[in-house]
Amino acid sequence: MPTRSDLKRRRVELSRTWEALAAGRGPEGAGSPVRSDVLDSWRRSSAWVDPDCAAAPLDDATAAVERWQAEPVSRGFLAVEEEVRTVVADGELIAAVTDKAGRIVWTCGSSVMQRAAEQVNFVPGGRWDEASVGTNALALALRTAAPATVYSAEHFSRAVHGWVCYSVPLADVATGELLGVLDLSTTWDRAHPLVMTAARSLGAAITANLPRPRTGDELSLAALGAGEVRLGGVTLPLSRRQAEIFVLLALHPEGLSFDQLHARLYGEASVSASTLKAEVSHLRALLGGAIGSRPYRLLTAVTSDVQRVLDSLDRGDVATAVASYGGSLLAASEAPGVTEWRDYVDVALRNAVLASTDATSVLAFADRHPYDQQVQQHLVSVLAPNDPRRALALARVARASQP
Repeated sequence: MPTRSDLKRRRVELSRTWEALAAGRGPEGAGSPVRSDVLDSWRRSSAWVDPDCAAAPLDDATAAVERWQAEPVSRGFLAVEEEVRTVVADGELIAAVTDKAGRIVWTCGSSVMQRAAEQVNFVPGGRWDEASVGTNALALALRTAAPATVYSAEHFSRAVHGWVCYSVPLADVATGELLGVLDLSTTWDRAHPLVMTAARSLGAAITANLPRPRTGDELSLAALGAGEVRLGGVTLPLSRRQAEIFVLLALHPEGLSFDQLHARLYGEASVSASTLKAEVSHLRALLGGAIGSRPYRLLTAVTSDVQRVLDSLDRGDVATAVASYGGSLLAASEAPGVTEWRDYVDVALRNAVLASTDATSVLAFADRHPYDQQVQQHLVSVLAPNDPRRALALARVARASQP
């Protein structure tokens, strides 16, 4: 375990190297040993950040926190929050959680560290990515997806040279998606390897508590007419856009890249990447985390009325296909990917009905399309001459033929 003298000696050596960097002589100029990952980060940071910046940039805290609270990772954190607070209180630390962009969304600290944090915007809304504030443990953990420690003058910003920070990435073990960072920080003279041990343990607990669909909770989609998604028999409160995303993912079980999903949702409309990411995040939270990324895909099996219709048509079972058809796929949707699938299902079913001689199936489809003259004429042809339903079919043909 390093003594205070050891820590002070290291701090002095790092400060000399950092001063050489700030003077423009380059980080190697003073000859003090600096880790290669820190040196690389210093070089990147020098293109973006003033080493004498006083504080991190600050975004709207309320908006950042609300977006994060819609993410499944926030539920995983809630299960561990009291344990984090206990570690902070016992160790004179400050703890922070960031979103996947490196923006702080939660903090808790001792009175001393909380005051220090407020001075440098180590608070909700503060941006601690590398491009915003230079080398720091949170940024390195996000960049490398691995635990990171940054001590004293290893920080690019002079404002936090009095700190030591221990950060661990928060990643979904099922998908590998990086969800943010948990950081524990204190003053340079209180550096101790056990802090990183605590950070690792807490980070693992957060990701272990990410919500998952419960075993036996069937996820079902009724998109032909109704536009409902049910989890365990309970209808989920989806917006139209969330329903569109779910339908597209259900119909592409192999997954869609970000660009593919964006094009199928918005077409050529100018819609920001952050808008789509937020929509997916909200849907992921509603589904208990059951959406993977890179590519976006559903992580649990789905029963779907759309797939039931298509599978029935593949088997030549027109009766089941017609019985499963509740109407056009998300009829109000204008999303290009949805309209393409809507046309495909409608045309496939209509052609199958027109080729069928099963009067019951043809009649059921004709009832849904009373103004489709060709369908009504086909119904007349498959009904027996003495079938009482034939008179209604003939009346429909006459009505459908009117301009």
